[in-house]
Amino acid sequence: MIRNVITLAGATLLLAACNSNSAPGNDKLAELEKAPTAAPQMAAGPALANAAPGGLYPGILNEADVSSLGGTSGRCVFRMTKVGFPSFIYGGDQANATIKLNGKLVMLPATEANTFSGDGLTVEMAENVGSDAEATMIVRIPGAPNELGFRGVSSCSS
Repeated sequence: MIRNVITLAGATLLLAACNSNSAPGNDKLAELEKAPTAAPQMAAGPALANAAPGGLYPGILNEADVSSLGGTSGRCVFRMTKVGFPSFIYGGDQANATIKLNGKLVMLPATEANTFSGDGLTVEMAENVGSDAEATMIVRIPGAPNELGFRGVSSCSS
């Protein structure tokens, strides 16, 4: 019994002194990731040039993207989830909107109430009946076989 305890204690000490795990994420001298940079801002036509329309989906706007747009104060924001990053910033104090497609911030002017369009790309926001925060974003990409619909959460700040 004592011999087993001594063997177990020795093995434990040997393994504890041998932390040579070199798997990603276990780096003792790891550096922090660089802060994200803002995507370039452009109109829909140049942003979607040479992209396969059927494979485009809205991306998230990271903190750098939102900051480059002047923030969200006085604007409305659509998120896919309540705690997610924005996917669409629109309306409010400004008559334009921004969506991220093909790695670029696509600027769209307002064409109707809650509808933003330019160069054949159209994004329409629809609030769902019976809920203050739930909304649907409909994206029509030129050349795509179908329109895209996303349910999420919309909020406007003053």
